[in-house]
Amino acid sequence: MSRHVAIVTDSTAYLPPQAMERHRITSVPLTVVLGNEALEEGTEISARSVAEALKKRKPVTTSRPNPEMFAAAYRAAAEAGASGIVSLHLSAEFSGTYDAAVLAAEQAPVPVRVVDSGMVAMALGFCALAAAETAESGGTLDEAVAAAEKRAESTAAYFYVDTLDYLRRGGRIGAAQALLGSALAVKPLLELEGGRIELREKVRTASRAIARLEEIVVERAGGSPVDIAVHHLDAGERAAALAERLRARVPGLAELYVSEVGAVIGAHTGPGLLGAVVAPR
Repeated sequence: MSRHVAIVTDSTAYLPPQAMERHRITSVPLTVVLGNEALEEGTEISARSVAEALKKRKPVTTSRPNPEMFAAAYRAAAEAGASGIVSLHLSAEFSGTYDAAVLAAEQAPVPVRVVDSGMVAMALGFCALAAAETAESGGTLDEAVAAAEKRAESTAAYFYVDTLDYLRRGGRIGAAQALLGSALAVKPLLELEGGRIELREKVRTASRAIARLEEIVVERAGGSPVDIAVHHLDAGERAAALAERLRARVPGLAELYVSEVGAVIGAHTGPGLLGAVVAPR
């Protein structure tokens, strides 16, 4: 017997496959365009392929899912017995994914609530999990949406990049800030704020930036129950080391996820990305 409320998200949530299966969350893929080839994130192109292409300065762009892909996901959920759908997506400031979902929702056979999480990566993933857990406990469509929005409000995401150049190329951060960072040869620490990528601090070296990232995460986590995700691109050793330090330093740690970001986020951050998502329970 199916759940009363179904949960749909997109491929930038980077939820572990086991969590997707356990909570029956559907993911609609974004597209990465490598040269002249359009490939679906998660199945047709890896983050590692994107990292190698960026190192060779090959053109890499991304695009939203076609609205029909969302329509198909909504139809499948309705046919499986769902009487309502929560469709949670990455910040509309980054992508037209939210708009595509809204278009599809207008023609869906059951009510669909499309939510701009203002988040990305596991910051979005944690919101999807909150909605799914509420639905599984018998929550209504409105209650599942409220659970996701509440978690989004309390979740913070911070990340370090070796250079702002990739974000500047993709239009995800202001050109002036990118030029300022390059001119001062700083290592930028960024955060998600209001659905946008903002420059939080400028640090002189990579090691100091990563140490500062750790301190920010520990401070934000405090002593209350919290889930944390550590993301990276082509920086697995850095990510594993950071995760171990956080495991030792965060007393209220419940779940800790460590994963490489997918091709879409990787295309805009470049190799060397190290990020952390803090999601209070």
